[in-house]
Order: sequence, then structure tokens, then C-alpha cells
Amino acid sequence: MAKLLKGKEVTERLNVELIKQVEVLKASGVIPTLAILRVGERPDDLSYERGAIKRCELIGVEVKVIALEETISEKDFFNKLQELNEDITIHGILMFRPLPKHIDSEKARQLLAASKDIDGCTDLSLAGVFTNTKLGFAPCTAEAAMEILHHYNIPVAGKKVAVIGRSLVIGRPVAMLLMHENATVTICHTKTVDVPAITKDADIVIVASGQMESVGKDFLRPGQVVIDVGISWNDSKNKLCGDVKFDEVENIVDAITPVPGGVGGVTTSILVKHVIEAATRNN
Repeated sequence: MAKLLKGKEVTERLNVELIKQVEVLKASGVIPTLAILRVGERPDDLSYERGAIKRCELIGVEVKVIALEETISEKDFFNKLQELNEDITIHGILMFRPLPKHIDSEKARQLLAASKDIDGCTDLSLAGVFTNTKLGFAPCTAEAAMEILHHYNIPVAGKKVAVIGRSLVIGRPVAMLLMHENATVTICHTKTVDVPAITKDADIVIVASGQMESVGKDFLRPGQVVIDVGISWNDSKNKLCGDVKFDEVENIVDAITPVPGGVGGVTTSILVKHVIEAATRNN
């Protein structure tokens, strides 16, 4: 039976640390503040927003929700984003994407100030990840995967790590974060030949394929640590599932993140952590 790498334990530790950091900032007259910029009312955006607000309230971070009509003009949207960039009382901006089709999403991504890009979506933030410099912030989910490994004292240096997925949200940034800690990383994707051979050879497997339950026992072996980043609703099972066939591999690997209850909650904590870091950098 694999050890469950539960996110709750990680977030509880992070919460204690972050509350202390907020107290220090507030004592110096700085109130760390997150702006949530949302266009329309997509259910997944609203769900994430509720979770972010709840976590911010727990830790003591202020939140300002800027909810815009889906019909807002591109010009007005960019004006609002620039206004948030220039507002010195706002330390982090969470801009929900995708944006409506009439708004240039790529232009919006680049207009967002890297110093406030707490979800790591701008090119400057990603450049910071690749160069290991603080130009912005790493994507929250990629950093959450690393936080789980650190919390459970799972060594990375010198280990072979297979990352399934090459997106700029998870795959590539988490590979860079791993390499900064001296792991040997192989990124697998849709054109990779014989993915199971690569993943079986790894000590740690991070699965971010975006394909529900796409990784089963044929990909894994005893002794491995598995971080499952995926989360999807499985209609046939009537529950949330990850990218890994949990029931099939739990008795094979040494440790694995559950879905739900694994990476997701830690991601929200990292988001808040980034707001506090942004406030600290500018203090």
C-alpha cells in the first residue's frame, strides 16, 4: 500500500508560516493584497475564486475581486488591467483565463506586470523559472508539486524524474524547478516513443498529461514516487479522478498524491504565498 502524499498536511504547515509572514508585513504597515480579475462567470473560475478567497481570509491576505461583464470592450479590459498594474496597494493579480474571444489573451498575458504575476503566466515569469531568477513567479501548480516533495522529504538531487506533459503551466516549468535542484529530468509528451519504458526507469514520476486515468500499472514499478497533477470529473465513476489510475497503481508504487486531496489544495496555498512574497519584495 502506497504512502499517501496528502496536500492537507502540506497546506497546514504553509498556513502557519504564511500567517507569521503576514503579521510581520502588517506590523510594518503593509497589507498584502490580491486582486482577482475575472471576466464573466465561468463556473470553474468562480469555484477557484471561492477557494482563493477562503485561503486568503484564513492567512490574513486582503482580496479585491474585479468582476467584469463578459461584453466588456478589449480597450476597457486592458485599461483595468493596467490600472491594477499601477496600483501600489495591489501586490498580486490573478487574471482568469481563457478570456472572451474578443479580448487578445496573448496581449493580456504580456501586459500583466511580472512583479504581480503570482500565477506565473507571463514570459518574464517563465524566463525567471528557466534562469532561476526572481523575475516573477513560478506557475503555482508546478511549485505545488515541488512543495509536496520537499514536505515529505523526498530527495530530488541526483534522482531520475519523468514528467508526463510539456505545457507551460506544469510540464516544462516543473522540469526546470527539478533541474535547479539537480534532478535528471525527461519530459514525455504525445510524440514520445515508449513512454512506459521511460517512466519505469524513473525514481519520481510527475503526471500532468491532461488525460484522465491515462497512466496505469504498465507505466510504473515498485519503489517510485508519483505526483498526480490531473483532476477531472469521471462521469462513469461519479467522482473526481486524476491522470493516474489510482486504484490500479496504489499497491505498486511507494508513494502517491491522492486526487482529490493532493496537489490542488497546495496550489491555492502557493498562490497566496506568492502574494506575500510580492508584498515582501516591494516592501
